[in-house]
Amino acid sequence: MIDVEAVLAPDGLLSQALPGFSWRPQQQEMAEAVASCIELGGRLIAEAGTGTGKTFAYLVPALLSGAKVIISTGTKNLQDQLFIKDLPLLREAMASPASVALLKGRANYLCLHRMEIALQDSRGHRRDVARHLRQVENWSLSTRSGDIAELSNLPEDSQVWPLITSTGDNCLGSECPSFDKCHLVEARKRAQEADVVVINHHLLCADFSIKDEGFGELLPAADAYIIDEAHQLPDVASSFFGISIGTRQFLDLARDSRAEYVREAGDLPKILEQIDHLEKAARDFRLAFGHDGQRGAWEEVAANADVVNAMEYLQKELDGLHGLLKSIEGRGKGLDSCMNRALALRGDLLQIISPENAQEQVRWFEVHSQSVRLHSTPLDVAGLFQGQMDCHPAAWIFTSATLAVGESFSHFQQQLGLSNAETACWESPFDYQEQALWFVPKGLPEPSAPNYTEKVMELALPLLEASQGRAFLLFTSYRALNQAADWLLDRLDYPLLVQGSAPKAELLRRFTEQGNAVLLGTSSFWEGVDVRGEALSLVIIDKLPFASPGDPVLKARLDAMRKAGGNPFMEYQVPQAAIALKQGAGRLIRDVTDKGVLVLCDPRLLRKNYGHTFLDAMPDFARTRELPVAVEFLQNI
Repeated sequence: MIDVEAVLAPDGLLSQALPGFSWRPQQQEMAEAVASCIELGGRLIAEAGTGTGKTFAYLVPALLSGAKVIISTGTKNLQDQLFIKDLPLLREAMASPASVALLKGRANYLCLHRMEIALQDSRGHRRDVARHLRQVENWSLSTRSGDIAELSNLPEDSQVWPLITSTGDNCLGSECPSFDKCHLVEARKRAQEADVVVINHHLLCADFSIKDEGFGELLPAADAYIIDEAHQLPDVASSFFGISIGTRQFLDLARDSRAEYVREAGDLPKILEQIDHLEKAARDFRLAFGHDGQRGAWEEVAANADVVNAMEYLQKELDGLHGLLKSIEGRGKGLDSCMNRALALRGDLLQIISPENAQEQVRWFEVHSQSVRLHSTPLDVAGLFQGQMDCHPAAWIFTSATLAVGESFSHFQQQLGLSNAETACWESPFDYQEQALWFVPKGLPEPSAPNYTEKVMELALPLLEASQGRAFLLFTSYRALNQAADWLLDRLDYPLLVQGSAPKAELLRRFTEQGNAVLLGTSSFWEGVDVRGEALSLVIIDKLPFASPGDPVLKARLDAMRKAGGNPFMEYQVPQAAIALKQGAGRLIRDVTDKGVLVLCDPRLLRKNYGHTFLDAMPDFARTRELPVAVEFLQNI
């Protein structure tokens, strides 16, 4: 039996070994539920409010169990925190013999073979890419893990990254000349041998969808899967259980075919001509879609003559390259890999254009400045995910601070086919009535009003002055964010940090260090952001976070629910928005000593009959509708 009490109780190991550790009954109860699920092989959905200490509540039983446990997180940042900070701390405090490993997706590891090809072709690179390539080469001589996160001095948008990493498309697997030194192979070996393996949702779903065929399945068999930040999993699963291809893949195939041709052939110039044709066809396909920023259902462009002609041209040139590479099959492993990639791309393209099960898929496109991507996304992933769990018989534990809407987990359960799972909820130990005030202002116009954002900023200004900066302003659209930034620019006496002006991590570092900054963000700042202490005392949310009704996948899902006789707004859109609002509100109080004011500006909260769903979902903050009360609360912090 897993004895979590010996570790987490008031007189347990952690109380003795970790300065500042305080016993929380919610944490111990959750740990006992996780331990029971691991032992019995069940399925558990566990919501743990902010401050419960849910990370230790699942790590402690995982380390004590003696089982093979895979822990999947929502982001690579949380993945690194578990592996670099939390697990070493617990293993030392518990004197645990359990071994741990970190495993990321293949694009996070240096590919020695592709780096060598890029170095051989160095004359074809821009000056900055060539400089970055030399930095990578120097680093490659000393790195043990090959994890490109170590290259923190290289820009995130550097064009060197696709040159030095592999994908499921271009990996040569065991045929690779650098296979015996492959960093990814080594990382997977460590994962096979470890007791506890830390991954993320993208890797979990990539493994499930069996798209990464360079080495077969990525993950070792496990006795238990623990899914943290589980509210993110349905969206990640949707993208991985579908098909997605873009013009970038065609251009990458052309680039790799050219490099492999130079290495392994060199006597058939027709291949180089055909590669040029494919590159032109891919770029013309992008141009056929017009300006960037568009997203829409495939039906919107399926009859567009420019798109149809560009598609036929792309298919023709892809077939041409495949035929020429087929004619020299066996000349080299790299060329054979490119031949197989051309065939696979053609298959994916056909599946999107004319799928076998069109009723079960959403086909859509998105246009970027340099590329266009085509997608085929399942309408419903519940059956697919349920099937994967059945293929991986183990204990399954799903946890997050935001899984329930009110007291019901049904929305999350329906998304992943978890109707037979046990559910449990542990409230936050924070004293929200004393620590936080929720202010819903009077007199604001409807969110659709053209001057809505200006009115929100007029309301925000006295609050920002009372809090002396130290605020997050969270928006549901980039348009509103940019309008707010322009309005505040000459009116604010505190540092203004705007999403997009610097990387997210850099903005958060500045926000914490400056101590009186105002940060404006959209969806990526609504969750996974942990600012404790006096740097953050005010969170202002402009609107209820309903997903854009123009999103093609959401629109198709809502239509399908409507046809089935359901009420998609109340059954899907409202619960999704309530969970997102809980995430946004969760930025405010992160510790027992934190105090602050949450402002939700949207008047629909109290005017519409669905408002009670949001009210029931939120933490038990003290509430007011009076601006002077909110100002006074901030001034007294």
